[in-house]
Amino acid sequence: MPDEPSEEMTELSFWDALDEPERDALREAGREREFRPHDEPLCFEGDASSTNVVIILSGWAKVTSPTPSGRQVVFAVRGPGDVVGEISALFRRPRTATVEALDEIRALTVPASRFTTLLDEHPRCWWPLTATIVGRMDELGNRLRWHAEADGKRRLAHLLVYLAETSLRYQKRGPEGIEILPRLSHTELGSWVDASRETAARGFHELRRRGLVTTGWKRITVLDLQGVRDYAAGPAQG
Repeated sequence: MPDEPSEEMTELSFWDALDEPERDALREAGREREFRPHDEPLCFEGDASSTNVVIILSGWAKVTSPTPSGRQVVFAVRGPGDVVGEISALFRRPRTATVEALDEIRALTVPASRFTTLLDEHPRCWWPLTATIVGRMDELGNRLRWHAEADGKRRLAHLLVYLAETSLRYQKRGPEGIEILPRLSHTELGSWVDASRETAARGFHELRRRGLVTTGWKRITVLDLQGVRDYAAGPAQG
């Protein structure tokens, strides 16, 4: 492993932080696949037989898990350049969540044994992989803070800030605002922040009333990112 990562490397996605020889080695080790909504997921929760690491080259996916009552909860989204299934592959553990396509995905699937061999042969790859794992720990920490400090509507606003900032990594701010690229329903977004469908609807109604967002079917545009931040940071309401 090199002495230290560059600042740019820690901010890029896993795939984007690799150099071209490292990407070529992964392409040679794996194969490209396509995934579509409502078809086979990229990986299944609890699956102990799959040992592939999946690198998303284009498209968006959602990370989900069911509650004991059967309700499907969204935990995260993964987009272009993100790696999926790396922990299960490295430590031979069952998948901890299901990852499903939100739109058409082009991905590179790499057998775990070949992935770990590549890490040994190209030790610089450990830095973007480690940065990915640390970033996901930060995601979890932020989610816990939202739950501790904010009501359901403001947790939703925190989430929209996060998704808008994530979307800005892949596009410029448009003249009408920031389009949220992962296409999630209001119900899915509500499940992410542990808010009921009704609470999520009230949250979106309030944000629209304030002129901060516009919404459509699985389409959200943030008109005023700082305004959504300020709303999210406001006092919780009963």
